[in-house]
Amino acid sequence: MTTSAPQAGQPGEQELARAALTYLAEPGDPALGALLAFCEPAEVLAAIRAGMLPGIGPGCGDSPASRKALARALECWRVRLPGLPGDSGLAAAHRNAIRLVCPADPEWPAGLDELGRARPYALWLRGHGDLRAAGLRSVAMVGSRAATGYGAHVAGEIAADLAEQGWTIVSGGAYGIDAAAHRGALAAEGVTIAILACGVDHPYPAGHADLFADITARGLVISEWPPGRHPARLRFLVRNRVIAALARGTVIVEAGERSGALNTARHAAHLGRPLMAVPGPVTSAQSAGCHRIIRDWGATLVTRAADVIEMLSPVGAADPPTAPAPPGPRPADQAPSRDELDPDCARVLDALPARGGARTSTIAVEAGVDLDAVLRCLGLLAGCGFIERCDQGWRLRRP
Repeated sequence: MTTSAPQAGQPGEQELARAALTYLAEPGDPALGALLAFCEPAEVLAAIRAGMLPGIGPGCGDSPASRKALARALECWRVRLPGLPGDSGLAAAHRNAIRLVCPADPEWPAGLDELGRARPYALWLRGHGDLRAAGLRSVAMVGSRAATGYGAHVAGEIAADLAEQGWTIVSGGAYGIDAAAHRGALAAEGVTIAILACGVDHPYPAGHADLFADITARGLVISEWPPGRHPARLRFLVRNRVIAALARGTVIVEAGERSGALNTARHAAHLGRPLMAVPGPVTSAQSAGCHRIIRDWGATLVTRAADVIEMLSPVGAADPPTAPAPPGPRPADQAPSRDELDPDCARVLDALPARGGARTSTIAVEAGVDLDAVLRCLGLLAGCGFIERCDQGWRLRRP
């Protein structure tokens, strides 16, 4: 593939290569993850097209068995080449209300890098807002599709209370607990993210088309699968690792003994993220999984938004101090005062308008701080209670 400088607003060579790889390989493919650890995406794509493994370093394909596994994977990816859109088609999808976010992009959430070689090759997005900024103060809420009235009520209430305090609700867009969590956030005029197991242009379940439209109006619908892909059973399990990795912590509201929500819980536990569960009636099979992860996995029992925020402190500290700090060292879990902010955070805070809100890019220009630093500062300022999300982007937190 010829390297050329992309025009403003157009995807570059490596971005187009990552987009192409989402068409050719299933997310989480260990063979492709291993190759991308040593090779540029465009190099891997060229190797697939040529039917030849690229030159790779130690630790990737340096044994006969692993080379054989890579060769088999290469053939599987090549089978999908006829269905791969050309570069112009990939660029068109990028412009058609759908965008691609890749590792090392300013909008890429750092938490996804903790997945290692299982990290997404790229993410397809629809909607409004900055993915990285939204993920800085986020909670995953998942549970049974066959939710009881109790479970749906609790999920909606906790999600709404969290959203009112500036937390982003992350879930999978499914029936039951997922839908209740999304709707709770939307009812509170908060931000919510739906992570799908199909293309972002393919609402699934179809009955949630209106819900996904509402989510894209205030938040984001994202997927590792390219536009046009339909869901499959295994894809839901693969998707769950992204839900766990994107959020700061995971709450299981209702889950049976064999619920797919326990798969998300397992990913959260493996990543070392706070794992929480809402208890239910001891007679309810829909809460048996929640009780098991509290008993056997060390999940924290939570019953309200305040419990969740407490688990995610100090990032979860909702309010700045109302009085000067006493003399002596400031406790580690106490939010800093305005005077204690680092220079970049102070400039970002000063760049916010006294009334209304401002987009991340506008704040960056006004503060004279690069976008990556602005995203870091916005997360810290939100965590300390100085600012909050709004329709226009970010605004000073109301007293």
